[in-house]
Amino acid sequence: MSAAAPSQGSNSAPARGSAAPKPEARGNHTSASATPLLDIARLNAGYGEMQVLRDINLEIRPAEIVAMVGGNGAGKTTLLRAISRLIPSRGDITFDGRPLPATADDVFAAGLVQVPEGRQLFDRMSVEENLRMGAYRRRDGSAIAGDLEHMYAIFPRLADRRRQLAGSMSGGEQQMCAMARALMAKPRLMMVDEMSLGLAPVIVDLLLDTMTRIRAEGVTVLLVEQDVHAALSVADRGYVLETGEIVGKGTARELEADPEVQRAYLGEL
Repeated sequence: MSAAAPSQGSNSAPARGSAAPKPEARGNHTSASATPLLDIARLNAGYGEMQVLRDINLEIRPAEIVAMVGGNGAGKTTLLRAISRLIPSRGDITFDGRPLPATADDVFAAGLVQVPEGRQLFDRMSVEENLRMGAYRRRDGSAIAGDLEHMYAIFPRLADRRRQLAGSMSGGEQQMCAMARALMAKPRLMMVDEMSLGLAPVIVDLLLDTMTRIRAEGVTVLLVEQDVHAALSVADRGYVLETGEIVGKGTARELEADPEVQRAYLGEL
């Protein structure tokens, strides 16, 4: 196999898979020679004696959206857990030119923040309380207040529900809340796990548009997705993960045009 970004969308945005043109700027946000923000070499990880990831090599450069795509059970979530130091791993992980810290709390403090699969919100807390939890390590109170208002500008639905219990919202609103909570931590790299899972296509489109806005504001994104169409529609580059190994990589357009990717993931050929 060989080896992307619109503005905040509206409910009238064209559905994924339509003939809407790709943004011209996709794939041009970084230079191939740019120093990676995240650099992973020979990463192996698993659970106990069960090895899931084998010799993973990938890099993410600043101001990119990088897609990690693959089917259920490919090892995508395991990869994020290894990067976040939630599970043991072997190999080299460098973040911003330095070895990645050894503990999950220190990884978070370094600016690498994960939006987990299933959102994992504090259901009995309000939307605003959840957002403030994202900023729990910060001490810049006035900046936190400003960032709260910025989150409400990015996600207007959350502004209308700021006092509502997070667990009582729809799945799409909860995903917005989870992303906003991560952004309140001021991440340099935000890793989003299965953002589209269980959501209506129109909501997924809104979230993808929001992701490109986040990237334009300086946040690098690793998007882990089963929905290959969705991931590649906004990504600059991508990797294909199968049974714990990287089997393909390239620009988003190269992966979209790859016959094996089309056959396996895009329902074509």
